[in-house]
Amino acid sequence: MSTVTATPRRPAGHESSNAATTTPQTTRVATSHIIQSSPHYQTTRRHSLYGTEDRVIVDPGSRIWKVGFSGEGKPRDVLTAAENGASLWTLGRASKPAEREEEDKMLEVRLQSRLRMVFQRSSLMTDPKSRKVILVEHPLLPLHIKDTIARILFDNLQVPSISFASSHLLALLAAGRITGLVLDCGHLESTVLPIFSSRPLFPQLRTTPLAGMRLSSHIRALLLLFGTYIPPLTSLSGAANIPAATRSMRVPEEVLTDATIEEIKTRCCFVGEALDLSDHGAGRVMSPSGDDSFEQDLPPSSDPASMSESEFSRVSASEMDSNYAASSGFSVVSRSQVHSDGPRPGETHLQALAEMYKRHSTATDLHMPVDPPQDQQTGTGKGTLIIPGWIRERGAEVLFEGGDVDESSMAEVLLDSLLKVPVDLRKTLASTVLVIGGTPMLPGFIPRLQTELVRAINSTAPTSSRPPSRPGRPRPAPYDRYAPLRPLLPYFAILNNPSPPPPTSMSFVTNAGKAPAFTPATMAWVGGSLAGVLKTGGVEVARERWDEADIPSEDEDDTMEGITDLARSSRNVLPDWTRTPLPVGAPPAARPQAAPTIVTPQTEVSA
Repeated sequence: MSTVTATPRRPAGHESSNAATTTPQTTRVATSHIIQSSPHYQTTRRHSLYGTEDRVIVDPGSRIWKVGFSGEGKPRDVLTAAENGASLWTLGRASKPAEREEEDKMLEVRLQSRLRMVFQRSSLMTDPKSRKVILVEHPLLPLHIKDTIARILFDNLQVPSISFASSHLLALLAAGRITGLVLDCGHLESTVLPIFSSRPLFPQLRTTPLAGMRLSSHIRALLLLFGTYIPPLTSLSGAANIPAATRSMRVPEEVLTDATIEEIKTRCCFVGEALDLSDHGAGRVMSPSGDDSFEQDLPPSSDPASMSESEFSRVSASEMDSNYAASSGFSVVSRSQVHSDGPRPGETHLQALAEMYKRHSTATDLHMPVDPPQDQQTGTGKGTLIIPGWIRERGAEVLFEGGDVDESSMAEVLLDSLLKVPVDLRKTLASTVLVIGGTPMLPGFIPRLQTELVRAINSTAPTSSRPPSRPGRPRPAPYDRYAPLRPLLPYFAILNNPSPPPPTSMSFVTNAGKAPAFTPATMAWVGGSLAGVLKTGGVEVARERWDEADIPSEDEDDTMEGITDLARSSRNVLPDWTRTPLPVGAPPAARPQAAPTIVTPQTEVSA
């Protein structure tokens, strides 16, 4: 049944008096023109190239930079930090003041060139004088690098203001959460930071050097030991006369440049399933096609001038470690996952490691064209680098192998940070784990991390075979490192896990794999873009405040004359969580007071 609404009629005497104020009942059509920000983002905001409301989001990394405007769903440009693909900065600095000053000057020149390229020659093409900047800041970014970036933006490019926001917090914001445990696995190091109610718990931060740089050095060392290289032919007629098997040789070190290793790591490698070390006698698992290579298997060369792969692998492990530790900076292989009975008679540790990886690998070998060394530039083309399939699949095992206290694995550093947070926050943080960074872009990284978390919690230390110190007393229980976290095992969930395991609890169903489909490498930048739209973010430093900090005050004594502008500005203006007071915890212990003196008449007389 339809309802008809009647419009009340006015009295006849009031029609003439209100005729001038009566609004005619006409239909209006909206004619306002909607200006979209870009053809890829259907929004009603102004275009970033012409409006000044949108902020510039800069995510500076040691190798990769991501830049763009706020309000957009992906960076406009992703560029390398250095032209040759090397890192823009490292974890260490020179010990001598003169060398350190020279390093800082070179770093400033490279940063200035990169920032000018971001604003003027990249896809931004905008005037920096009218753009506020949001800097995606790593929690362990050295203060001198942060100050150099700020000084270039303020003094050289003259931006209005800079906002410093934590990369972990921005990534969690992009996932739609304000509480979580964020693991950032970049190039130099991997960092875990718990965040509760948008407040980073910096005292509970944990880090490990197992990251992209360690993975690159590990893959380079494995290819030097077990890879095969086929040099280019010296003439076109040699293709029919000289077989490739006789030309194969050990991989020259000049072939494995940083760009080549980066291409192998990003395009060829992936993370396999967890190793099952219970069965050591099983033979190698073959590929489904029955062939171990896309092309023919090429045996090492028998040329006595060049050491073959098999002869090279017979070198003792200590010699190999000493030869390549200088180039990688760390030990080239781990000694934690070889079978418990040790290398078999007649094989070295490296051969045992390779055989174990081959048994647990189903990947095929790849043939990759590479530029030959300088002494082989007279050939007819490029050389061929044969990458074994087990290196492609098991090269990332170095990230999941637990080392010493300073080199925890991915799962160990995450669980160690979880042990440091208060007990009432552990369940919430364990059910909202977020993995970001460039290294987790490897296929299978996040599901393998979930498996390693479960394995690390369930594993216990082996019982010591030493007899008890006192006879008749029971042997003490073995040390269980993660026993407090074992009740939380059903609640562990990774927000951006592409293939979560079967659910075991309600919080797991709510959180596992529910993050938006942003890549782990761009989640921090997307969070900065969202913070720029909401006009929020970290601590904002205006250019006027920066200029005031550079002016020395009149009441400074002569001892402050030696302090440079760099130290003055960084001390007073730039935010640094390491210099802020820690949150109030337990009250400090009371100092012991002296015993009260009892005044007697004798003491008064003596006084």
